[in-house]
Amino acid sequence: MRPATCDLRPATHPVLIDGSRLIAEACVRAGADAYVGYPITPASLIFFYASRRFPIALPAPDEITALQWMAGLSAAGHLPVSATSFPGFALMVESVNMAYMMELPMLVILVQRLGPATGTATAGAQGDLLLLNGLISGGYPLPVFCISDLEDCWLLPPVALRTAVDLRTPVVLLTSKEMVMTQESFDLARLAEIEPVRRTFYDGPGPYCTYDAGNGLVPPFLPAGNRRHQVRLNASTHDRCGIIQHTSDEAMANTRRLQAKVEAGTPVLYHLDEQEGAETLVVTYDITTGAAREAVTALRARGIPVSLLVLRTLLPLPNVYLETIDRYPRVVVAEENHQGQLAHLLFGRRIPPHVRTVTAIGRMIRPDEIIQAL
Repeated sequence: MRPATCDLRPATHPVLIDGSRLIAEACVRAGADAYVGYPITPASLIFFYASRRFPIALPAPDEITALQWMAGLSAAGHLPVSATSFPGFALMVESVNMAYMMELPMLVILVQRLGPATGTATAGAQGDLLLLNGLISGGYPLPVFCISDLEDCWLLPPVALRTAVDLRTPVVLLTSKEMVMTQESFDLARLAEIEPVRRTFYDGPGPYCTYDAGNGLVPPFLPAGNRRHQVRLNASTHDRCGIIQHTSDEAMANTRRLQAKVEAGTPVLYHLDEQEGAETLVVTYDITTGAAREAVTALRARGIPVSLLVLRTLLPLPNVYLETIDRYPRVVVAEENHQGQLAHLLFGRRIPPHVRTVTAIGRMIRPDEIIQAL
């Protein structure tokens, strides 16, 4: 007879924890090996935890330098991470575009806070979605994922890092002040083991063409400084081998490929809780998810059927969101900003009559506001 096995893991492991610690730990376990950052509220706790967990942790003198160092580390074969908020991210934008064109995998965690400009560092917001939608010059899509609760703080960093590696691109992981700074009661036993991101490097014959994707959309990666082949990286318009071009057919095909690979390869992640007989759908993301879930639970307790759609992949915007929304005669979009940015991303400037928005600035949205909108 086989001896009985004994699982020594506790059935529950309750702790008080913030999202910053989970995010930093998840990144390390997923294979990120370098953190570069400049401390900025409300992302400073990620900087603090990362400096103690990452094999390489570099405090940059400013956010421009941070992204340039990230590019160098990525080019050398590392998988770097940074975290910031809007004022710092604004300084990173040119370098993110550079890394996008050079096809360098990296992850930027963007912790949203109240704007415009420096705004209020200790007030949360969901105000950066439309900024990210137009971040890359020329309108090319950048993969953007969004955390909706503490469990997502553990689950989404590995997805974002895997996407960065698989597509050879920068990726943004969106979150907000309350998610990363507020301690909550959480059961660590709910967290699954994280499988490290597997990386493969080009091992074929020379010469190596940095941007030759062959019959696919993503070219094989080879670190700069390897002992076998030259690696030519270029942030200007270039051909398959990284040679500067103007608008040649090859260069334009290479540029169009950047959009095609992101649209084809970005994982579509969302949670859809549909109730039979529901004619109303609540759509939300990020920190407002908690209020939306409470509102849906309260309405169902009153015998009012309602469905909930929580978006985790924000960009490129998946078609399944609009397909789901089209099934409902009444829709409520809830988000913590003044303009209703998600609603405008979904519908443009002309929001349909059957869609209502619930917005707020300087405070979180309450469940009763979502209920009233219904």
